[in-house]
Order: sequence, then C-alpha cells, then structure tokens
Amino acid sequence: MGGAAGGGGGSCPAGLCRLLLLGLCCWVAGAAAVRGSDNSDTLPESIPSAPGTLPHFMQEPDDAYIIKSNPIALKCKAMPAMQIFFKCNGEWVHQNEHVSEESMDESTGLKVREVFINVTRQQVEDFHGPEDYWCQCVAWSHLGTSKSRKASVRIAYLRKNFEQDPQGREVPIEGMIVLHCRPPEGVPAAEVEWLKNEEPIDSQLDENIDTRADHNLIIRQARLSDSGNYTCMAANIVAKRRSLSATVIVYVNGGWSSWTEWSACNVRCGRGWQKRSRTCTNPAPLNGGAFCEGMSVQKITCTSLCPVDGSWEVWSEWSVCSPECEHLRIRECTAPPPRNGGKFCEGLSQESENCTDGLCIQDKKPLHEIKPQSIENASDIALYSGLGAAVMAVAVLVIGVTLYRRSQSDYGVDVIDSSALTGGFQTFNFKTVRQGNSLLLNSSMQPDLTVSRTYSGPICLQDPLDKELMTESSLFNPLSDIKVKVQSSFMVSLGVSERAEYHGKTHSGTFPHGNTRGFNTIHPRNKTPYIQNLSSLPSRTELRTTGVFGHLGGRLVMPNTGVSLLIPHGAIPEENSWEIYMSINQGEASLQPDGSEVLLSPEVTCGPSDMVVSTPFALTIPHCADVSSEHWNIHLKKRTQQGKWEEVMSVEDESTSCYCLLDPFACHVLLDSFGTYALAGEPITDCAVKQLKVAVFGCMSCNSLDYNLRVYCVDNTPCAFQEVVSDEMHQGGQLLEEPKLLHFKGNTFSLQISVLDIPPFLWRIKPFTACQEVPFSRVWCSNRQPLHCAFSLERYTPTTTQLSCKICIRQLKGHEQILQVQTSILESERETITFFAQEDNTFPAQTGPKAFKIPYSIRQRICATFDTPSAKGKDWQMLAQKNSINRNLSYFATQSSPSAVILNLWEARHQHDGDLDSLACALEEIGRTHTKLSNIPETQLEEPDFSYSRQNGL
Repeated sequence: MGGAAGGGGGSCPAGLCRLLLLGLCCWVAGAAAVRGSDNSDTLPESIPSAPGTLPHFMQEPDDAYIIKSNPIALKCKAMPAMQIFFKCNGEWVHQNEHVSEESMDESTGLKVREVFINVTRQQVEDFHGPEDYWCQCVAWSHLGTSKSRKASVRIAYLRKNFEQDPQGREVPIEGMIVLHCRPPEGVPAAEVEWLKNEEPIDSQLDENIDTRADHNLIIRQARLSDSGNYTCMAANIVAKRRSLSATVIVYVNGGWSSWTEWSACNVRCGRGWQKRSRTCTNPAPLNGGAFCEGMSVQKITCTSLCPVDGSWEVWSEWSVCSPECEHLRIRECTAPPPRNGGKFCEGLSQESENCTDGLCIQDKKPLHEIKPQSIENASDIALYSGLGAAVMAVAVLVIGVTLYRRSQSDYGVDVIDSSALTGGFQTFNFKTVRQGNSLLLNSSMQPDLTVSRTYSGPICLQDPLDKELMTESSLFNPLSDIKVKVQSSFMVSLGVSERAEYHGKTHSGTFPHGNTRGFNTIHPRNKTPYIQNLSSLPSRTELRTTGVFGHLGGRLVMPNTGVSLLIPHGAIPEENSWEIYMSINQGEASLQPDGSEVLLSPEVTCGPSDMVVSTPFALTIPHCADVSSEHWNIHLKKRTQQGKWEEVMSVEDESTSCYCLLDPFACHVLLDSFGTYALAGEPITDCAVKQLKVAVFGCMSCNSLDYNLRVYCVDNTPCAFQEVVSDEMHQGGQLLEEPKLLHFKGNTFSLQISVLDIPPFLWRIKPFTACQEVPFSRVWCSNRQPLHCAFSLERYTPTTTQLSCKICIRQLKGHEQILQVQTSILESERETITFFAQEDNTFPAQTGPKAFKIPYSIRQRICATFDTPSAKGKDWQMLAQKNSINRNLSYFATQSSPSAVILNLWEARHQHDGDLDSLACALEEIGRTHTKLSNIPETQLEEPDFSYSRQNGL
C-alpha cells in the first residue's frame, strides 16, 4: 500500500471526472504518501475537517468585465474544504490553471481553502453559447460538495455615437423643457450625467429639475436662468462619451404696461387730438420673445372750447326817482356772457344820477311816486288776467298737437325691412332714400320705386302704438295686391333693360307681354283696413328674371345669385320663341326635409312648365354643402303640381332621365322638363359640413351715442347673401368687413358669436350681451332664413368716431372665424366694401351665339368628330373623361349627340371663366383630333383647325 501511495507522489489523478468521484481518496493518498516518506506507520490524531459539515463559501466569484485585453481574476474561498475547482461554461478548468492557498481558521480550527483562476479576452471571444461566459466554484468536504453562484464574464465596451442627441429648444418662460438623451450602447450600460455650461447638474439640489426619467432632463418650469448649453455625458468602466450640445433659450414675450392718462388737447381752441401711450415693458421681451401686439399709442379727437369774453348789454331805462332824488340804470354782462374761461366785462354794472337837477328836497317824495290805491288794484287784475290767458293758450296748443299727431298716424307706409326675415332686431333703423347711398355700387342712379313712401334708414319710434305696429313682422311685407318692381344695385350699375322683378304674388306660366307693373299706394285716409290685412300678407317677395329665347338658344342668369339656365342651340324648334322665366323663392322654404335631411340650396323655379325641349337644358343651382360622398347623401328634388316634393335622383345614382354634376359650390343639372327644383342633403356622419358665410353690418341707432352691429350667418349661396344685403340696404346698414367662410359641422354643437377687444374708455357694451349662443338646430336647419345676432355699443362721448373690435364666430369643437372691424361711424369717412364680385354683374338674358363660349362652327366639328364610333369605343366617352365627367355615362349614351350634351355641361360649368384653353388641351390629349379632321370635306370647315384654334382661344 505504501508503494502504491508513494507512487501517487501526493498528486491527484489527471482526469477531472475521477476527481469528482474520488476527491476524498486524493486526500487519503496524499496523507499515505506523507506517512510513507516519514516512515511513520500512524495517521494524524485529527482530520483537518470537522465531521458533519459541508463546505461553506466565504467568498464567491463576482461578475467581471474584461477591459481591453487585460485578463480578470476570479476568486473563490470556502471552509471547510478539502479541494476547490472552477467550472466554466459547464466544463472543468484544468488543475494547472488553479492557484490554491490554504489556511486555518483560528477560531474554529477548520481548514480554509482559497482558489484563483484567470480568464482572458480570447477565452470569452472564443465562446459561442446561448448565454454569457460564466464560471462557478465547486468545493469538497468528506460529506459532499457545495456550488457557488455563477459569475458572468463579459467584454466591456462603449460605442462612440449617441443613439439620440439632445436637441436645442426655445421655450417661453414657465414652460416645460424636456431634453431627450439616449446614450451609446455599452457593456456595462453607461451612466448618464447632464452638464450645463460644462458644469454638472445636481437634481438633488434643485427640485425644478428631474434627471431620473430614462436619462432625460426635465425642467418643470423654465426660468431665465435655465438658458444655456446642455450636454449629455455617458460613461462606464471603459470610456466616457459626450453628446452634441443643445442650446436652450428661455424667452419672454412682451406685455403691455397700463395706459397712461389721456394727454391734454393739443390745441387751446378748436378741434385737436389727445393721446395716451403704453410701453412693452410688462414684461419687456427677452431672448427673442415676441413684441407686444397692438398699438403703443392711441389718439382720439378732442374739441377744446374757445374762451369767450363777456360783453355788456345796452343800458336799461332809468328807474323812477328815489326818495334820495336819484334814479338808476343797470346793464348785464350777457352779450355774450363770459364762457370757457373768458374775461368778465370791464366797467360798472349800474349807474345813478340826480333826477331833479339839484332841486330835490330831502324827506319829500316826488309826485310821480304817489300811486293811488285804485291804480294798484288795476295792475293786480291785469296780472291775473295774463296768467289765465297763458294757461288757456297752452291747453289749446296741446290739443292741437295731439290732433295733428293722430292725423299723421293715418298715413300708410310701405316699409321693406328684414326684421321679419331674421326674427327682429333690438332697434329699428330707417331713413329716407337719398342719393349717394354707399350700399349701392352706382349711387348716382336710384332704384325704380313708386311706392308712396320709402324708408331705408334710422327713424325713431316713440309712440307706443307705432312701436307695436313696427315690430309686427307682417308690417314689413308688401300687401298681397302690391307689385314692387325694384331695379337692384347690380342692375343699376350696368344699366341693362332686363330687370329682376319682385312680386307679391306667384304667377304661373310665362310673363304676359306688355304688362305695366304699376304700384298701388296705401292712402293715409284708411289705416284700419291696412292693419286688419296684416295677417294675410306674404312673408317675403320672390326674385324673378325673364327672357325670350328661340332656336339659337341662350343663357338666362340671375345676377349675384349663382343661379343660371342654359338653353342649348336647337332645343327650341325653328320659327318658335318662348318667354322663359326663372325665379328664386326668398320666402319660407316650401321644402320641408324628411328626417335628418337639410335644405342645401335655394328653391329655383324655371318655366313655363308646358314647354318641351328637344335637347336637355342645364340648370345651375348653388349649394352650401362641403361636398364629400363619405359624409353627405345629396338628392335633387322637384315640386309637383300638388305642391308636394318628390325625389328625382341622388347625385351619385345612375339615371337616364337626368344628370347631376356636383361641383364644390354649385350643382349643374341636365333636365328635360321645367319646374321647381332644390337640393337636399342627408348627413351620413357627424363630419358633414355646411358652409356658412359670416358677415357683419353696422349702423347708427336713434340714440346718437349708440352704434348697432349685426352679425349674419347664412348659407354660403350668393342668393342668400344677396337677400341679407338687400335687407341691410333698406335699414341703412354698412358692410364692415369682407365676409368669410365658416365650416359648420353636423356634430350637434352650438354656435357662439361674441364681440372682443372693444376699446376701453371709448366704447362699452351692455353687460352679459358680449357673447350670444345659437342652438345647433337653429343653424343646421335654418331653411334659408338668415340667422343674425345684434349687438348694441355705446360711445362714452360724441367725439369718438372710430370703432375697432373683433367679432368671433365659432362652433363649439369646430371651426372659428374672426371678423376684424375697423370703421368710422361717420358716413362721410366710411369706406365702402363691395358686396359682389364684378364677374356676376352680367346681363340676365343673353341669346344667340354670344351666350356661348365655344363658337358654333367649332362646336359642330367637335360633335362630328367625337360622336363617331371607333375601334376603342365611343370617343365621346374620352371627351367626357378629359372633362372630369366619369360617372353615369349611360345618360349621355341615350342622347342623339352625346358630345353636344357634354359641351352643354361644359358651358354651364364655365360660364364665368370660359376656360377654352383647357378644353383645347383636352382635345389634343385625346389624340384623334387631327386624323378625324382630315376626313371632313373642306366645305364644312369654316374655321381653322384645332391646333390653330387653340392659339386663338380654343
């Protein structure tokens, strides 16, 4: 046994698996070898490990990082332990790579063993496993083994570029600043530190700064001191990295100081001005902050009363002689009296002198001062008689005035006012018609009005009976038997013979020739029947126009309404002519939409109804919908002879009876029969939008210090706005700002109209009236009734002649528009704003070739070219496609000349611009124009070919 033990030489077998099974035998063999060498036959009295205990790790290996190419040392220490070996990545580390140290714990007498190994960068890089490189200690005692924790070994690094550099910011004072920083990738993960102007930021010392949120720097409320250059620093055990610097600027927007007091008037006498100022110092703008908006100086006119020196009246008569033999005379400083700081009269106000030329005896009364008692009584009677006569004269005067007023109230007045249309204003303003009205485009010509009296401006109604009469909405409508023929402002400016006509009654069929449309006047002698007939008056007049058309066709236009009628060439048989009329219902809409439908256009009537056309005519009707098939389902409706409305078609339907082409602001309809038509829409979603036109008008009220603002929200159709303009003209109103477009959503939220930025100390508005709210249904289902809100402003002094404010019209959770009012309330200084564009001021009726944009000969050749079939299909389909007509082509296929109908539709769409160049481009793009023209005989070509025609407009 000794030899065998000695053969062991005190070393364990080389195989590590045998060490796991025979670890204890290694120690026994070593002890036997020692005993053999010492020639001792006895074992040690005690074994260096206490029986009954497993190894306990006093130190376990820690996670380590290899920096660059430097190896790391893993250390393990256990007690009691006979052997300790490392196991890395599931494999035992060779015994030769271990460095072991033994010691004895003095307190317990147990053996303590400590082992070291080195791990190199190459070992870690060569390892390719599902997890990081790891090592673990295994310690033995005679009772068993113990394992330590796994220690991972990783190669440390830190990349150079930041994943996200902080970005510079400009924030207002007290705003929040967030600077984002994502450090470079690294092992171990980099720690982030923020620098401001190269100085570290300690969030512990400043509660306003937080750097804990995912490496970001958060400044909750920016201060001026927070401006600077910020840098993100990332560091780990390998290296440090700096981000790009981010410049943070905390700016301060300027604020106005309080207004100074008004200065004294700059002139001592007469008309001048006062001013006051303010400075942009509360606070002053800093670091590029915005300067204050608005005026730094305000001026108002002032009138300094000139001083008037007093002047003496003439002397009075001398008084009677006094007992002192003197008489007096006086004078007063009243011719004129001193005013406005003027000087008082210089000199005496009374004089006295002897009245007896020195012959007066003292204590004796002059003879003329002795008055008998009868004379005194007579003077008393005269006094009382005079008072009685004065009382009687006053009574007679009062009775006369009363009778005069009663007689004047019997006069009938034909008043046209919009309070019946809009629900009534707070005040009524009328004034007599005069030349130079700023509401007329050509003020030198007056409307053709033959009513007995016309009021279109301010008139103060003081009598309670008169007020009651004037507030009746029916009073502002003409009597049922009155025909009022008005030559409107846009017709006056052109001087055309065809006039828009307004009738109290609706006439069917064509207008009779030679009818003189006179006026019935209301005689002042009979007021009672007039009052009794108020309930039977029509609500509002009807706008009409007429023209005579023949075989050549033409165009009938209602100026400034967007409504027009195109009669194609050949639609009326030769040697025939018809008087065709067109009217717009300006009263209460007869079409009552079903369910959620709303009226989107005016009700347009064209006739006569018994007229038959051989080619479809084109009717253009404006609408107020924001066109979108996703949000609207729009229908064309027609009124039957029984007065009921029936659906003709949906604009998205396929139909061969009629055709609808919906443009952003108008619908062009191809029809075969005359009648009354309108557009109704059913909103599909809450995003359906009606376009409203908002405008503000103003005028003086009866009180010279008051000024009325009226804000209108009407459907965005020209005829609806023209109705408002006509109404305002009769009230003396003035358009104060260009109308704007408001997109009103069908989301059930109401409309708010408010007056903002009223100049203080110059104007004031009644409390709680600066903001008015209109319910959603009132706006959405208006049925073309003009919606308005009235605001009454009051000047502090009559010297204020300028008004500046803002009108805010907004839908809750919707669109908003601001109307800037900057006007003079003096009519002489007021700037006139044109109501309608000049392009609408066309002749109502145009007949023959001049009514069409495309010359007739070129039109014939286009139809001959594109109505001919080709191998690729009907060429008129290509013509339709190039003119953005891609739907319901089956309608054109049923026509004798599809190309002619397509060109009629083009004429209706381009009645204002007449963009012939775009049509020529479309013809060239089709590519068959030149080849087809070569097959047409020369006798049929009266015009040059298309390529030359384009140079001349087509």
